[in-house]
Amino acid sequence: MIRTEDPAHPAPLNPLLKLALEMGPLVIFFFVNQRGDIFAATAVFTVATVIALAIHYALVRKLPVMPLVSTVVVVVFGGLTLLLQDELFIKLKPTIVNTLFGIVLMVGLWFGKPLLTVVLDSVFKLTDEGWNKLTFRWGLFFFFLAAINEVVWRTQTTDFWVSFKVFGIMPITIAFALAQTPLLMRYELPEEDARSADAGSADAAAPEQPAPAPAPRNDASS
Repeated sequence: MIRTEDPAHPAPLNPLLKLALEMGPLVIFFFVNQRGDIFAATAVFTVATVIALAIHYALVRKLPVMPLVSTVVVVVFGGLTLLLQDELFIKLKPTIVNTLFGIVLMVGLWFGKPLLTVVLDSVFKLTDEGWNKLTFRWGLFFFFLAAINEVVWRTQTTDFWVSFKVFGIMPITIAFALAQTPLLMRYELPEEDARSADAGSADAAAPEQPAPAPAPRNDASS
Protein backbone atom coordinates (compact mmCIF):
# COMPACT_ATOMS: atom_id res chain seq x y z
CA MET A 1 0.00 0.00 0.00
CA ILE A 2 1.35 3.41 -0.97
CA ARG A 3 1.53 5.85 1.95
CA THR A 4 0.46 9.39 1.23
CA GLU A 5 1.46 12.33 3.38
CA ASP A 6 -1.28 13.87 5.45
CA PRO A 7 -1.29 17.59 4.54
CA ALA A 8 -2.64 18.42 7.98
CA HIS A 9 0.30 16.63 9.66
CA PRO A 10 3.38 17.00 7.40
CA ALA A 11 6.54 15.05 8.12
CA PRO A 12 8.98 16.75 10.51
CA LEU A 13 11.84 18.72 9.02
CA ASN A 14 15.05 16.81 8.36
CA PRO A 15 17.42 17.49 11.30
CA LEU A 16 20.31 18.48 9.02
CA LEU A 17 18.12 20.86 7.05
CA LYS A 18 16.73 22.28 10.28
CA LEU A 19 20.28 22.89 11.54
CA ALA A 20 21.22 24.53 8.23
CA LEU A 21 18.25 26.90 8.45
CA GLU A 22 19.21 27.85 12.01
CA MET A 23 22.95 28.18 11.38
CA GLY A 24 22.79 29.69 7.90
CA PRO A 25 21.90 33.27 8.94
CA LEU A 26 24.57 33.20 11.68
CA VAL A 27 27.27 32.04 9.26
CA ILE A 28 26.25 34.76 6.80
CA PHE A 29 26.32 37.27 9.67
CA PHE A 30 29.90 36.24 10.48
CA PHE A 31 31.25 36.45 6.91
CA VAL A 32 29.57 39.77 6.10
CA ASN A 33 30.92 41.25 9.32
CA GLN A 34 34.43 40.06 8.38
CA ARG A 35 34.24 41.76 4.98
CA GLY A 36 32.18 44.78 5.95
CA ASP A 37 30.98 46.00 9.32
CA ILE A 38 28.41 45.16 11.98
CA PHE A 39 25.72 47.26 10.31
CA ALA A 40 26.00 45.55 6.93
CA ALA A 41 26.12 42.20 8.72
CA THR A 42 23.01 43.09 10.74
CA ALA A 43 21.06 44.03 7.59
CA VAL A 44 21.96 40.78 5.84
CA PHE A 45 21.41 38.75 9.01
CA THR A 46 17.90 40.16 9.45
CA VAL A 47 16.92 39.36 5.87
CA ALA A 48 18.49 35.88 6.02
CA THR A 49 16.67 35.08 9.28
CA VAL A 50 13.30 35.99 7.77
CA ILE A 51 14.06 33.93 4.64
CA ALA A 52 15.08 30.91 6.75
CA LEU A 53 11.81 31.08 8.70
CA ALA A 54 9.83 31.38 5.44
CA ILE A 55 11.59 28.30 4.02
CA HIS A 56 10.82 26.37 7.21
CA TYR A 57 7.14 27.26 6.92
CA ALA A 58 7.04 26.41 3.20
CA LEU A 59 8.43 22.94 3.93
CA VAL A 60 6.30 21.91 6.92
CA ARG A 61 3.45 24.46 6.95
CA LYS A 62 4.21 25.23 10.58
CA LEU A 63 6.00 28.06 12.34
CA PRO A 64 8.24 26.73 15.15
CA VAL A 65 7.96 28.81 18.30
CA MET A 66 11.64 29.38 19.05
CA PRO A 67 12.72 30.47 15.53
CA LEU A 68 9.56 32.57 15.23
CA VAL A 69 10.22 34.50 18.44
CA SER A 70 13.90 34.84 17.57
CA THR A 71 13.02 36.20 14.13
CA VAL A 72 10.66 38.79 15.57
CA VAL A 73 13.35 39.99 17.99
CA VAL A 74 15.96 40.04 15.20
CA VAL A 75 13.71 42.18 13.01
CA VAL A 76 12.94 44.61 15.85
CA PHE A 77 16.45 44.94 17.26
CA GLY A 78 18.15 44.65 13.89
CA GLY A 79 15.91 47.44 12.65
CA LEU A 80 16.80 49.59 15.66
CA THR A 81 20.50 48.89 15.08
CA LEU A 82 20.27 50.10 11.49
CA LEU A 83 17.91 52.98 12.17
CA LEU A 84 19.90 54.42 15.08
CA GLN A 85 23.31 53.18 13.87
CA ASP A 86 23.89 51.68 17.31
CA GLU A 87 25.23 48.12 17.54
CA LEU A 88 24.01 47.81 21.14
CA PHE A 89 20.59 46.60 20.03
CA ILE A 90 21.74 43.63 17.95
CA LYS A 91 24.11 42.64 20.77
CA LEU A 92 21.21 42.62 23.24
CA LYS A 93 19.13 40.31 21.07
CA PRO A 94 20.59 36.98 22.37
CA THR A 95 20.26 38.19 25.96
CA ILE A 96 16.60 39.06 25.50
CA VAL A 97 15.65 35.91 23.56
CA ASN A 98 17.42 33.49 25.92
CA THR A 99 16.11 35.23 29.03
CA LEU A 100 12.59 35.13 27.60
CA PHE A 101 12.75 31.39 26.93
CA GLY A 102 14.27 30.72 30.34
CA ILE A 103 11.45 32.63 32.05
CA VAL A 104 8.77 30.88 29.98
CA LEU A 105 10.13 27.44 30.88
CA MET A 106 10.47 28.20 34.59
CA VAL A 107 7.03 29.81 34.84
CA GLY A 108 5.55 26.82 33.04
CA LEU A 109 7.15 24.50 35.58
CA TRP A 110 5.82 26.65 38.41
CA PHE A 111 2.30 26.05 37.11
CA GLY A 112 2.96 22.36 36.53
CA LYS A 113 3.19 22.64 32.73
CA PRO A 114 6.59 21.77 31.22
CA LEU A 115 6.59 23.83 28.01
CA LEU A 116 9.82 22.49 26.56
CA THR A 117 8.02 20.66 23.76
CA VAL A 118 6.53 23.97 22.63
CA VAL A 119 9.76 25.98 22.88
CA LEU A 120 12.07 23.45 21.24
CA ASP A 121 9.52 21.79 18.93
CA SER A 122 10.60 18.49 20.50
CA VAL A 123 9.72 15.04 19.15
CA PHE A 124 10.80 13.11 22.24
CA LYS A 125 8.36 10.99 24.23
CA LEU A 126 9.16 11.24 27.94
CA THR A 127 7.48 10.62 31.25
CA ASP A 128 6.16 13.61 33.19
CA GLU A 129 9.14 13.46 35.54
CA GLY A 130 11.49 13.40 32.57
CA TRP A 131 9.87 16.46 30.99
CA ASN A 132 10.04 18.35 34.29
CA LYS A 133 13.74 17.63 34.78
CA LEU A 134 14.65 18.35 31.16
CA THR A 135 12.64 21.58 31.16
CA PHE A 136 14.37 22.75 34.33
CA ARG A 137 17.80 22.06 32.85
CA TRP A 138 17.02 23.88 29.60
CA GLY A 139 15.59 26.81 31.54
CA LEU A 140 18.84 27.18 33.47
CA PHE A 141 20.81 26.76 30.25
CA PHE A 142 18.92 29.61 28.55
CA PHE A 143 19.75 31.86 31.51
CA PHE A 144 23.39 30.78 31.18
CA LEU A 145 23.40 31.73 27.48
CA ALA A 146 21.93 35.12 28.32
CA ALA A 147 24.57 35.72 30.99
CA ILE A 148 27.50 34.65 28.83
CA ASN A 149 26.30 36.90 26.00
CA GLU A 150 26.29 39.84 28.40
CA VAL A 151 29.82 39.06 29.56
CA VAL A 152 31.21 38.66 26.02
CA TRP A 153 29.71 41.74 24.38
CA ARG A 154 30.53 43.97 27.35
CA THR A 155 34.16 42.86 27.66
CA GLN A 156 35.24 41.93 24.13
CA THR A 157 35.40 43.56 20.71
CA THR A 158 32.50 43.44 18.28
CA ASP A 159 34.41 41.10 15.96
CA PHE A 160 35.09 38.70 18.84
CA TRP A 161 31.40 38.79 19.85
CA VAL A 162 30.29 37.98 16.30
CA SER A 163 32.76 35.09 16.08
CA PHE A 164 31.66 33.79 19.49
CA LYS A 165 28.01 33.71 18.36
CA VAL A 166 28.95 31.31 15.56
CA PHE A 167 31.88 29.31 16.93
CA GLY A 168 31.10 29.51 20.65
CA ILE A 169 27.39 29.49 21.34
CA MET A 170 26.44 26.78 18.85
CA PRO A 171 29.07 24.22 19.99
CA ILE A 172 28.16 24.92 23.62
CA THR A 173 24.48 24.35 22.83
CA ILE A 174 25.16 21.13 20.93
CA ALA A 175 27.37 19.85 23.76
CA PHE A 176 24.67 20.63 26.32
CA ALA A 177 21.98 18.92 24.23
CA LEU A 178 24.13 15.80 23.85
CA ALA A 179 24.80 15.79 27.59
CA GLN A 180 21.05 15.31 28.12
CA THR A 181 21.09 11.95 26.34
CA PRO A 182 21.27 9.87 29.56
CA LEU A 183 18.21 11.71 30.91
CA LEU A 184 16.33 11.16 27.66
CA MET A 185 17.13 7.45 27.70
CA ARG A 186 16.23 7.07 31.37
CA TYR A 187 12.81 8.73 31.14
CA GLU A 188 11.83 7.72 27.61
CA LEU A 189 8.34 6.30 27.41
CA PRO A 190 8.07 2.67 26.26
CA GLU A 191 6.96 2.44 22.65
CA GLU A 192 3.53 1.11 23.62
CA ASP A 193 2.94 3.97 26.07
CA ALA A 194 4.12 6.53 23.52
CA ARG A 195 1.67 5.18 20.96
CA SER A 196 -1.11 5.26 23.54
CA ALA A 197 -0.28 8.87 24.39
CA ASP A 198 -0.34 9.83 20.71
CA ALA A 199 -3.65 8.04 20.23
CA GLY A 200 -5.11 9.78 23.26
CA SER A 201 -4.00 13.16 21.95
CA ALA A 202 -5.52 12.42 18.56
CA ASP A 203 -8.80 11.31 20.12
CA ALA A 204 -8.94 14.43 22.24
CA ALA A 205 -8.30 16.64 19.22
CA ALA A 206 -10.84 14.87 16.99
CA PRO A 207 -14.35 16.38 16.84
CA GLU A 208 -17.00 14.38 18.61
CA GLN A 209 -19.14 12.37 16.24
CA PRO A 210 -22.91 12.47 16.74
CA ALA A 211 -24.55 9.28 17.90
CA PRO A 212 -26.32 7.33 15.14
CA ALA A 213 -30.06 7.85 14.93
CA PRO A 214 -32.15 4.91 16.23
CA ALA A 215 -33.62 2.61 13.61
CA PRO A 216 -37.31 3.30 12.88
CA ARG A 217 -39.77 0.91 14.56
CA ASN A 218 -41.97 -1.25 12.41
CA ASP A 219 -45.31 -0.81 14.21
CA ALA A 220 -47.12 -3.03 11.73
CA SER A 221 -45.43 -6.11 13.18
CA SER A 222 -46.36 -5.30 16.80
